[in-house]
Amino acid sequence: MDEARWYVVHTFSGYENKVATNLETIVENRHLQDWIHEVRVPTETVVEIKDNQRREVERKIFPGYVLVKMVMTDESWFVVRNVRGCTGFVGPNGKPVPLTEQEIAALGVEKKEIIVDYAVGDTVQIVDGPLENFTGVVEEIDQEKNMVRVTISMFGRETSVELELDQAERLD
Repeated sequence: MDEARWYVVHTFSGYENKVATNLETIVENRHLQDWIHEVRVPTETVVEIKDNQRREVERKIFPGYVLVKMVMTDESWFVVRNVRGCTGFVGPNGKPVPLTEQEIAALGVEKKEIIVDYAVGDTVQIVDGPLENFTGVVEEIDQEKNMVRVTISMFGRETSVELELDQAERLD
């Protein structure tokens, strides 16, 4: 069986949630979970100020698009293509092109679980970014935000820096 990849489906504007819901219903009813794994409408939470009132609002990051993780076959293509409100796949001449690993990471579609082998108080070496090869002491680890705070010595001063979890490695 082929591996499932992420594809982008174009929809009528404002139909993103409807297309996603309809597709999920079709997958459930026809037992197509082996072919169509996941359907997402990427959103972000934004603070809106209207009439001097602060409100948090869910906003679509890509209006008019739905992301679908699926194994591309003639049947799965046909099912997705014929969902009401769907205008086709994104790609040259409507031919589906899967998202690359970099695009998936940039979109934050899949959260990669990073296992850290260091703890607060450990000495770590920075292995990536502008501070590469600096060493420091871990102050704080935040798995949710994929962030670690490290104190390094720079120009004779203690400086606290925030890094992504995979930018630091424990020194033995």
